[in-house]
Amino acid sequence: MRRTASPLSLILLGLGTFLLVLAPLLAWYVAPRAAVNPIDIDTTAVYRGTGSVFDTDRIETVPDQRITITQRVRANVADSERSGNAVWDVTTTVDTDKSLPAADPHDALLFNPHRWVMDRKTTKPVHCCEETPYIEGEAYLKFPFDVRKRSYQWWDNTLGGTVVLRYQGTKKIQGYTGYRFTGTVPPTKVGSRLVPGSIVDEPGRPQVLAEEWYSNHGVELVVDQATGRVIYAQVGPKQTLRAPGAKKDAAVLLDSRKIAFTTETQKEAVRQAKQDSRQLRLVSGTLPIGAAVAGFVLAAVGGVLVVRGRQRPDSTDTDDTSESSLTM
Repeated sequence: MRRTASPLSLILLGLGTFLLVLAPLLAWYVAPRAAVNPIDIDTTAVYRGTGSVFDTDRIETVPDQRITITQRVRANVADSERSGNAVWDVTTTVDTDKSLPAADPHDALLFNPHRWVMDRKTTKPVHCCEETPYIEGEAYLKFPFDVRKRSYQWWDNTLGGTVVLRYQGTKKIQGYTGYRFTGTVPPTKVGSRLVPGSIVDEPGRPQVLAEEWYSNHGVELVVDQATGRVIYAQVGPKQTLRAPGAKKDAAVLLDSRKIAFTTETQKEAVRQAKQDSRQLRLVSGTLPIGAAVAGFVLAAVGGVLVVRGRQRPDSTDTDDTSESSLTM
């Protein structure tokens, strides 16, 4: 008897071997390349709240105004492909109901265009491609992938510096759990502005180079752990003017205890976080583990079938020769 491998056993063995080779490739090669920041992003986040705003027509600070912050992020695909980094152009506007809707963002109460360039894998700032301002820290607009339970240096563009955001546990946003980080900004001088002296309690001077001061009552961010996407953001900005060298604020430009993501922005951020994190977990965990398990089972079954084979009888060629006698 002799044994021969069936086509099925060879197919199972080959498929199992293929899956066993594929599993580490998915985990060690494909997954790291899937966790990269996009170069074709185009998103808009809207914050709303109430607070005090300086009215330039009335030349005074008006309380209880509805404040809308609109932040649009658009990737510059050409510069991204050329540099190998993620080049994002960011436009931030601050409006009251008086300036909305604005046909031109320059008509907003505050208008701030800038460019953020980051490493696509680490999310760390990269200083190239006409980046402005010189952004530092570990995160801005989003956190790195695989967020840890620790403090992060978050870039505050109004401050022109970083803020320490400390991990404060988890929080659900629209039914989705994220990591919560909080921090504050003490009053800090951030620049200067030429204004009429009367605005900063110096009516005898027609114009004064007033000091601009900024603080934040509280920053709260809720972040998707896998992707680093911000699914909820809340800020409490305060921007004031002081006379040169003064210790106290003379005029309040903007002051709000809470301006936060609208419900629509929260829902869209959660939707994107779910989709992106599901894809990352699929290529980094589910597919490699599934391929390894299936590959082991198929290879084992195929190997057993090959070893056992199919028993067939040996083929023998027998020549029956009959002696014939010649009769003479």
